[in-house]
Amino acid sequence: MRAGVPSCRMMKLFVLILLSLTAASAWAQQQTISQIRVIGNRRIPKETVLARIFSRVGEPYDPLTVERDFNSLWNTGYFEDVRIEKEDSPQGAVLDIYVREKPTIREINYKGLNSVTLSDVLDRYKKEKTGLSVESQYDPTRIAAAVTVLRELLAEHGHQFATIKTDIKTIPPASVQVNFLIKEGPKVKVGKIQFVGNDHVSSRILRESMKNLRPVGIPHSIFLENLFAKTYDASKLEEDSERVRQAYRDRGYLRGGPVGEPQTHIRNEGGLSWITFRPRKGKDIDIKMNIDEGQRYRLAGITFSGNKAVTNAKALRAQFAMKDGDWFNATAFGKGLDNLRKAYGQLGYINFTGIPNPTFDDAKHTVTFNVDIDEGKPFYVSRIEFQGNTVTRDFVIRRELLLQEGQIYNSHLWELSLMRLNQLDYFDPLKVDQDSETHQNAENGTVDLLLKVHEKGKNSIGLNGGVSGLSGSFLGLNYQTNNFLGLGETLTVQASVGDLARNLVFSFNEPYVRNKPLNLGFSVFDSKSDYNASKNYQVTGSAANLSAATTSLLQNYNQSSTGFTISGSYPLKHFSKFGFPRFGVTYSFNDSSIRTFSAASANLFQTLAFRSGIQGQNALQGIVNSSASFSLSINKLDSTYMPHTGQELSAAFQISGLWGNVRYIRPVIEFRQFRPIKGLWFNPEGRNTFGYRLQAAYIRGISGDVAPPFDRLYQGGESDLRGFDVRSGTPYGFVPTRVQFALTNPDGSTVPRDPNNPNLGPIEVPLPVYGIASIGGDANFTSNFEYRIPIYARTVAFNIFDDFGLDMALDRNQLRQSPQGLDALTSPLYGCPNYVNGACQGGFPIKFSPNIDPISGTNFVPRMSAGGELDVMMPIINAPFRLYYAFNPLRLEENFTRQDLITRAMFPSGGAGDYSYARAEQFYNGLYQLREPRKTFRLAVSTTF
Repeated sequence: MRAGVPSCRMMKLFVLILLSLTAASAWAQQQTISQIRVIGNRRIPKETVLARIFSRVGEPYDPLTVERDFNSLWNTGYFEDVRIEKEDSPQGAVLDIYVREKPTIREINYKGLNSVTLSDVLDRYKKEKTGLSVESQYDPTRIAAAVTVLRELLAEHGHQFATIKTDIKTIPPASVQVNFLIKEGPKVKVGKIQFVGNDHVSSRILRESMKNLRPVGIPHSIFLENLFAKTYDASKLEEDSERVRQAYRDRGYLRGGPVGEPQTHIRNEGGLSWITFRPRKGKDIDIKMNIDEGQRYRLAGITFSGNKAVTNAKALRAQFAMKDGDWFNATAFGKGLDNLRKAYGQLGYINFTGIPNPTFDDAKHTVTFNVDIDEGKPFYVSRIEFQGNTVTRDFVIRRELLLQEGQIYNSHLWELSLMRLNQLDYFDPLKVDQDSETHQNAENGTVDLLLKVHEKGKNSIGLNGGVSGLSGSFLGLNYQTNNFLGLGETLTVQASVGDLARNLVFSFNEPYVRNKPLNLGFSVFDSKSDYNASKNYQVTGSAANLSAATTSLLQNYNQSSTGFTISGSYPLKHFSKFGFPRFGVTYSFNDSSIRTFSAASANLFQTLAFRSGIQGQNALQGIVNSSASFSLSINKLDSTYMPHTGQELSAAFQISGLWGNVRYIRPVIEFRQFRPIKGLWFNPEGRNTFGYRLQAAYIRGISGDVAPPFDRLYQGGESDLRGFDVRSGTPYGFVPTRVQFALTNPDGSTVPRDPNNPNLGPIEVPLPVYGIASIGGDANFTSNFEYRIPIYARTVAFNIFDDFGLDMALDRNQLRQSPQGLDALTSPLYGCPNYVNGACQGGFPIKFSPNIDPISGTNFVPRMSAGGELDVMMPIINAPFRLYYAFNPLRLEENFTRQDLITRAMFPSGGAGDYSYARAEQFYNGLYQLREPRKTFRLAVSTTF
């Protein structure tokens, strides 16, 4: 009985405590929260703290809710300490929330950081999502993460033994200064790379496959292989080890490659520096890889299983370029799998997977692959939406898409659609993997496409000027909109005035007519251009110390033209497999007039048979060219300006003679291609581009006429041969000319016609002289090669270029003079053996050649220009400013003399005749030189190709 007394008492005490707690809890639950106070906050507003808790004024006090409040505030990460206390008052419970905020980082310093820039550090923080920045909250875990990032970044730059310490200084009242104390240590470079066990694949080939750590030199040379060592980066060693394995797999050794982890050994660099000739103090890490080559296998065959939608095994096998019996090549096999994935993607099988399973025959040294295909199911396009087109209407984008809603999804058509949009030049260049998103609905078998675009400025109003070979010194005003009202139309108004050219142009282009892909456009123009040989030399800075007599025998004329063009084009959908073929027709009408400033130019236009039955002075006015051009173009370029990849083929055939009074045909064909250059140590990602253009043209007069001199083919200038003057790349010819030479006494005075009437002027002796003209070619070939290095996107780039051209006069009959023009030269008599009463008597007939003959040594002359160019796309004028320097290794350098038709018998006897004859020979029949510039430095506003 006594033993049970304590138990009874304990039971009563427990019941009493339980009742007390229940009563207290009930009493507490009856209390309401009368006030909530936040104490200790400095930067974070009170409202932000209250918004994070669940307790509210006027609601019953609940200890469980207060516990949730604590957890919610602590989990924000804003505070170092959180405490919630309850205080009773007659009005109810008062909650006091005590907080101590984490300090704010006011300043971050990197002391001793020299190998890496601050921008590189911030970029890596962003990539790794470190979250450390000025004005962020101090968090030791973020500091530790930043130290790890810094250590990895320094290791990539060769500082494997860098030490990093942190120093945190308090800045009252609630901020800190974070200091990273860095000792980078010696820079570590790759030393010797050794392979052991490679009996069939040379160390040079294996070393070359190590793109990250291999030395910089001349990869395929016997010497200078290890010219410069690369910085050692331990994180890239595993990647290079896998590349060595891939090099074996590409040569048939499927099981060959490194065995185990590569061995490294660090040592002092030693030796003398090539630059300072002082002992090197850095560190080298030697790399040693043990190789097990294994057997070499040939491909016995490729089979497929699981393919239900595509049952044609030959079609699947055709995606692999490898042939049965060839040594196995892992890279080529991988490309075949990628081709297979793209082929299924064109059929809508987005989730296609192909798993290759090898079967080895070690006796025959062959391998057979079975590709286990999981096709999934085809997806259909549900919706196509656009984002970022604030000006361009949706239907303008949608009409360029080859993939429409409701169709089966085709990845290839989607890629081509983005290429078509890039060719419009309305947006920044679009890429499938960056600017488009696919959202699948596996249950319904549909996919939604989202295309994100960034519009370029559609309007440009600019004042520009400068010096170019085409316009000389010029000043221009232009307005252009390449997306008028967001509907895709192009409107252009341009005016430019230069010392060599003047142009006024108004044009409009509608890419879709009645929502059909019919492109219609027109332009109206008024232009004037000068061709002055001596003035052209002055523009380029070449000296031209030409006498008045020689200048009169050079080409010097201007051409004024007014007219219009109407053009239309339509895509050829039946040939879409070749790209984006488009057939176009253009009608052009222009009325030109020529004003000559030299005897050579006057005779060239007045005697050449380029106008039916019209010669003499009348041939210079009313030159009406009514022509039609038929064109075909196939465009696969990824961009209009500075394309990075793709190709374009265009051909045009112009026939002139639809009404008008000039008649000729001119076919032109052009091909250009651009390829990204990948794999170079200085350009591993293929940002740089190699591009080239090949162009051939021909012109020929028809219906008994020859082509006008200004329509013949010329080369030179920033559009083809950058180092040469405009129209200077041409054959030169002798143009027959009749000149009047004043009879002059030995003392320099002229012999007057009438000594009693000096106003009648001197006696003039008609002389036959061959002038010199740039006659142009009837066939030419141009090639341009560029290696383009983008400096900033598609805005600034540096180009290394090489231009080659050949302009030829193949058919002498195409430089035929008209019978009337030739008669005007041959019918008069030349010379003045006697003069009576101031009039010449006697004279000699001269028979000129019926054709303008090219000067020997100026026809079939190859010209080449090579140099460097800086391109800057100006956003205001929407045109590229180009500054280039060109050296011309192939150019025209020819000395020649004209055929001498002047004889002593053409002058009267006596001192005046002797002196005048000698002077005429000096002026017209001396040694003539043609020297094209050796180098050119020029500013231009245009593109070459």
